[in-house]
Amino acid sequence: MMFIPPARTHFLIGFIFCAGLLLAAYFFQFAQGLEPCPLCISQRLGVFLVGLVMLMGAIHPTGAPGTRRYAIAGILAALLGASISIRHLWIQHLPPDEVPACGPGLSYMLQYFAFTDTLKAMVTGTGDCAKIEWTLLGFSMPFWVLMSFLLLAGWSSLLVFNPRPNRPH
Repeated sequence: MMFIPPARTHFLIGFIFCAGLLLAAYFFQFAQGLEPCPLCISQRLGVFLVGLVMLMGAIHPTGAPGTRRYAIAGILAALLGASISIRHLWIQHLPPDEVPACGPGLSYMLQYFAFTDTLKAMVTGTGDCAKIEWTLLGFSMPFWVLMSFLLLAGWSSLLVFNPRPNRPH
C-alpha cells in the first residue's frame, strides 16, 4: 500500500513544489537572462494558481468532502496549466513557415493593447514562443513544466480517491 501523508502535509508538499517551480522560473529569468514569452508567463500563472489551491488546502481545516474539493480544484488548475504547456510545445514544433508572427513584449502589450488582445496573446502564443533557448536531456522548458503540471494533477488525485481529512489542531 502506498503511503499518502495527511491532507495538510500533502497539500503543503504540493505548495512547496509550486514555490520551487516559480523560484526556478525567476532564476532562469533574472540570473540566466532568459526572457519569458507570453506562454511562459501564462504557465507561471498556472503554477501560481495550483500553488494557491495547494496552500488553501493546507491551511483550511476540512473534512473528507472539503479535502476532495481542494484536490479536484488542484487537478483542474494543473490540467489548465498543462493545456498551456501543450500549446507551447505545439508552437515550438511547428515548421518555421507556420510559426505565428512575433509580437511586442508583454509589458508593452499590457500598456498599449486592449486587455483582451493581451490575454489572447498570453494563451495562444506568439512567434517568440517558438524559440527554444534552454533544454535538459533534450527537452525544452515547456516539456518540463508540462511534466510538473501532470505530476501535480496526479499528486492531487491521490486525495480524491483517499481523502485524509484536514482537521483543526
